[in-house]
Amino acid sequence: MSLMHKPFMSVASFLLFIAIAVSSQAASPKPRMVVLTDVSTWETDDSESLVRLMAHADLLEIEGLVFTTGWSLDKVRDDFIDLIHDAVDAYEKDLPNLQRRSEQTEFLADESRQEIGYWPSPKSLRDVTVFGSRKRGAEHVGDGNDSPGSELIIKLADEDDERPLWITVWGGGNTLAQAVWRVKQDRSEEELKTFLHKLRVYTITDQDRDQKIPFSDSSHQWLRREFAKDLFFIWDECAWKYQNGTGKKNWQEYKTHIQNHGHLGSVYPKYKYGVEGDTPAFLHLLPIGLNDPSVAGQGSWGGYFVWGVGEDGETSCYTNFKGEANKTCYLLETHFYPATFNNFAARMDWAKDGSGNRNPTLVIDENLDVEFLTMKPRQGKTVTLDASQSFDPDGNELSFNWWVLSQAGTCGSNIKIENSDSSVALINVPKNSAGESFHVICEVTDDGVPSLTSYRRIIFEPIK
Repeated sequence: MSLMHKPFMSVASFLLFIAIAVSSQAASPKPRMVVLTDVSTWETDDSESLVRLMAHADLLEIEGLVFTTGWSLDKVRDDFIDLIHDAVDAYEKDLPNLQRRSEQTEFLADESRQEIGYWPSPKSLRDVTVFGSRKRGAEHVGDGNDSPGSELIIKLADEDDERPLWITVWGGGNTLAQAVWRVKQDRSEEELKTFLHKLRVYTITDQDRDQKIPFSDSSHQWLRREFAKDLFFIWDECAWKYQNGTGKKNWQEYKTHIQNHGHLGSVYPKYKYGVEGDTPAFLHLLPIGLNDPSVAGQGSWGGYFVWGVGEDGETSCYTNFKGEANKTCYLLETHFYPATFNNFAARMDWAKDGSGNRNPTLVIDENLDVEFLTMKPRQGKTVTLDASQSFDPDGNELSFNWWVLSQAGTCGSNIKIENSDSSVALINVPKNSAGESFHVICEVTDDGVPSLTSYRRIIFEPIK
């Protein structure tokens, strides 16, 4: 139930909560990200993912849109970079409508440190739309292969910014590999480590090769082999396949709710192989209270990963191509897919009409930050989590769901939650659980059209 329907909550108090929520969210910095995309006319899923990215540009600091090679693009075609510009041009036309969602009226003079809720200027996106490596594969990493894309990655990583720089690889990653190679040549070993520690990499499969060619041809394998101790590397083989296939099965929903919704919808093409296979790379980063992207095993809209040997059978990273990690990833993707789609659809309503549904604000024990909460209760105790002050900016009714993401913690005991469908839940901390951990997820969903969900992760670390 939203606060607007609670008799004890005055209108003044409700408006105060809204003000606190807006200021709290605005004070939170966005995740930094660079896109490496092999967008083309024959693999339309990159163009689809670019549209969804533009519709979520208020949540991510997009610092690079780099056109490079991929599975079906062994050499760069200069005209395909126009497909990135098409998405940015459409974003510019829909921007006045999108800005109404957060009541933004102007752009910052300096857009280098954006906060959640800020829609970037089209100019800032065009300024970072560049070419990356022009030829695919590890053989093209080295002397003579620097590009505007590899130089941009180095420049961004060198900036005085405490936030990690996420390189989301929708195609081949040898533009990133070239940046790492260049730093390795020009700097000391310690400086190279500093550079690598600033980066976070999320790759959609391994597209720096022909699918019929061994992994040894890919610069991804070189990165994993040479820098495994210092480079945070996610190799997804689950979330993208789920998104691709499920989107294709549900294409009518995209045709109805995404295509032709605003100018962005007009450049959202029909699938040729699958739908938005690259989208999980940035869904993993969204600051929605669900996960810390730098902790691969927490599970998110973008999948679930564990450290282990990758599909190449030789190198290690965070991956999910088989076993329990793959199973968990598919379970989470199945659970979250309706929410991720509805979130997109609602944003496309805003792009089209300048109005639409907005996500509820989840408040737990008077805390409304998007960061997860950590609690250290005594083992065997019962902990009360109170989300009754949560509210919906549109006055919609709210429903609650509390559940344990067991794969993210170490506690093997069955965690009992009382009142799991209520705004106030009771968490029974198991006996003999000191030194272990378990993760509780709170979901609050409104009854708007489409219904939207917000999240908060609560990590329990019991003590004796």
